[in-house]
Amino acid sequence: MTGGAGFIGSHIAEHLLARGHEVAIVDDLSSGERENIPADARFYEADIRSGCTWVFEEFKPEALSHQAAQMDVRRSVREPYFDADVNVLGSIRLLENCVRHQGVGKVVFASTGGAIYGEQKEFPATEDHPQYPSSPYGVSKLAVERYLHFYRLQYGLPYLALRYANVYGPRQDPHGEAGVVAIFAGNLAANRSSTINGTGEQTRDYVYVEDVVRANVLALENESPSGAYNVGTGIETSVNQLYELLRTMSGRELPPRYGPAKPGEQARSSIDPACAARILGWRPEVKLVAGLENTLRFFGSF
Repeated sequence: MTGGAGFIGSHIAEHLLARGHEVAIVDDLSSGERENIPADARFYEADIRSGCTWVFEEFKPEALSHQAAQMDVRRSVREPYFDADVNVLGSIRLLENCVRHQGVGKVVFASTGGAIYGEQKEFPATEDHPQYPSSPYGVSKLAVERYLHFYRLQYGLPYLALRYANVYGPRQDPHGEAGVVAIFAGNLAANRSSTINGTGEQTRDYVYVEDVVRANVLALENESPSGAYNVGTGIETSVNQLYELLRTMSGRELPPRYGPAKPGEQARSSIDPACAARILGWRPEVKLVAGLENTLRFFGSF
């Protein structure tokens, strides 16, 4: 697994270990935390841009869960070359090792449903919605999906690209630019006000991390057709609504500040999970209020 020291990857690793799988984690710890790594996982501190050939040779994986990425939309706008180097070239080098090492029978890729469709024409978006990403981050995820399709055709490598909505929950970094739920929760715990970029009427589809974990486990363990699957709720929530929910639950009297809108951010986003329900047997189970309560509790603000 790549990115297993990160927010989503560490949760997936824990669940796979609990289900009896052996797990090797590759992470360069640029954004992941060493303390997130489960004790029973084998850990390789490495950058995916190297291709991690020695990990394939030593561990001999049967599947690749590819969670590592440059995931900051705003950084992708500032540094598109860095975004492409990590997300596109790093992924290609991993895929080359997957086909060189015959034991790899499947790739599960953390794609994006929040950025891959760009400014949506339909809400919620299905997987066949036109894909015109409005940020280099979204472009890079779409490019990797196309490479996965090529490796499937050329080498017979099965894959599932899970297009995540806006994932939130315990362990998300409250100090970065990505992960608005964690940022708001961290600020509320510290009794600091938060800044909302733009009007706050921009919407997102918030999906709880435990639901995302279940989608990954199903994708890894079950025989499902190669392709892309939305992993979201299909429900839009504005940033203003999100902040008010969190503020009210925490009992803090901290009205938000407002700043300028950020380049590359979409106005509205929500994705339809019906295909994942039909093919993978996956549905979101954690309601937003319950997930936010768990997240606030983790940050000590509930």
